[in-house]
Amino acid sequence: MENKKQHMDIRGNLKMNKEEFAKKFLTNTDETGRFIVKSLRTGKTYYVEAIDGNQRNQWGDFDPVTKKFQGDYGAKYKGCIKESESLITEENGFTKIHTLTPETSTESPLSYIDKLDDEYYALIHKNDD
Repeated sequence: MENKKQHMDIRGNLKMNKEEFAKKFLTNTDETGRFIVKSLRTGKTYYVEAIDGNQRNQWGDFDPVTKKFQGDYGAKYKGCIKESESLITEENGFTKIHTLTPETSTESPLSYIDKLDDEYYALIHKNDD
């Protein structure tokens, strides 16, 4: 996941209904890199999308004579989106958006979600003792 930002939301507070949003969010996941994680412990839903960090991996046919790539097959199935295509926005009702970048975090999105979920679990069970 070189130079891809990971956007995560920790609230499923959406303006459109959740089923409609989830269907739109999960359309063409091979192309967008979007996925949803629902915590079995807290019931919280986390939305994740990979944002293109402008690092381009070269895809195509390698020409051994010229030592160059021919064709560009990676533009469609790159597994991330442009920041302007993000659905995780305040306009769509998200209130807590976390951005992980290679410069600021070495964690994977899933380990970061586990950490957020642990914090939320501790918060909702604070007075259970």
